[in-house]
Amino acid sequence: MSDFTRLLARNRNYRFAWSGQIVSEVGDHFNNIAVLSLAMSQTHSGAVIATLMMSRAIPAMLVGPLAGVVLDRFDRRRIMISSDLIRGFIALGFILTLGHHQTWLLYLLSALLFMASPFFTSGRSAILPSIATEEELHTANSLTQTTGWLTLTVGAFFGGTTAAKFGYEFAFLFNSLSFFVSAFCIYSLRSKAGHFRAHRSLNETKVARPWHEYREGLNYMRKNPLILGIGLIAVGWASGGGAAQVLFTLWSEQLYNRGAAGLGQLWGMAGVGLLIGGAIGNYLGPRISYPAYKRIVFFCYLLHGGAYVVFSQMANWYWALAFMCLSRAAVAVSSLLNWSTLLRHVDDRFRGRVFSTIETMNWSTMMLSMMAAGIASQHVGIRLIGVVSGLFSSSTAIFWGWANWAGKLPEPQQTEDDVAVEIHGDPTT
Repeated sequence: MSDFTRLLARNRNYRFAWSGQIVSEVGDHFNNIAVLSLAMSQTHSGAVIATLMMSRAIPAMLVGPLAGVVLDRFDRRRIMISSDLIRGFIALGFILTLGHHQTWLLYLLSALLFMASPFFTSGRSAILPSIATEEELHTANSLTQTTGWLTLTVGAFFGGTTAAKFGYEFAFLFNSLSFFVSAFCIYSLRSKAGHFRAHRSLNETKVARPWHEYREGLNYMRKNPLILGIGLIAVGWASGGGAAQVLFTLWSEQLYNRGAAGLGQLWGMAGVGLLIGGAIGNYLGPRISYPAYKRIVFFCYLLHGGAYVVFSQMANWYWALAFMCLSRAAVAVSSLLNWSTLLRHVDDRFRGRVFSTIETMNWSTMMLSMMAAGIASQHVGIRLIGVVSGLFSSSTAIFWGWANWAGKLPEPQQTEDDVAVEIHGDPTT
């Protein structure tokens, strides 16, 4: 914890980015709980929930490659601000769904909201090494991810409670305002260079060739096995993780009859597990060797999937919450260690494309997983789907373990471009 407080005390840029993250992500979870609960109360259909989740995943998947190219070509700070402002106005539109019980309107607004998201989420990852020194980077990544999991916990608990007590309108309004607060915080970032463009950015090339530039990013990942490997294990997790997004709502609403409050508790306990895992990952990061890091990732994915399978079979609500907590703790450790590794080794001029590609791969797989879960929920029991989901999530450990033991995941060597990357902004004020 002292590492976190020191970082916030001495790094002005990170302090503003972190403040905006808190408000924005709490608002996101208010929106998620409200939209899913509203859709379930209106339709009582697992297929609708799956379609709603896909209406968010598909736009994020399609726009991701473009977002990566834009972030590597233009000022990342300005792109992030634009994304926040656009999402702020879109989020207001969800209030219209309360007077017009049209499911298509929920689909449309969700699609628009998530179409703008990759420009911010990938941008936040790409900009982090520019607002934190090399010594601060693991701590900054740990605090960023832990904060995301904390806001999941707080946002889910309070999102479900406020939706049940004050109605959905409050949640949608808070979500909209949170984007404008986030935009102000990102606007407050300062750079000695006067911009937050990538070192040797694509803007140095006068003719824009988006597809060619995106393929350059793919080739960069292909030539770096560790970076590609981290992207692929994210795909393995999403093969079961997408179904989990659908199952959470079905478990709360249909299996346990706990409504929006139960959905909030389920997401909240998932957030608690992520916080525990984040604390463990933050502690381990600077203390373990590279070979130990790879072994820990393998073990964590096995534990994550196994705990999820047990969760899916629990008849008691509180035992179910406990195993969900354990499952998420395991995946949090691996996620934090993987992301810190990426931040240290991805060349600055490729960061936008690498992070957006991994996000796109993740969303694509989640979309297929959600679709399969939604269809399956009409034909087989929810608990069986949960078992399959957990096994798929653990399958990523098999790939990672084989690649490690076959010697296919060597630690990347630092290049001259890595050394030459300028740290923008003054982190001491």
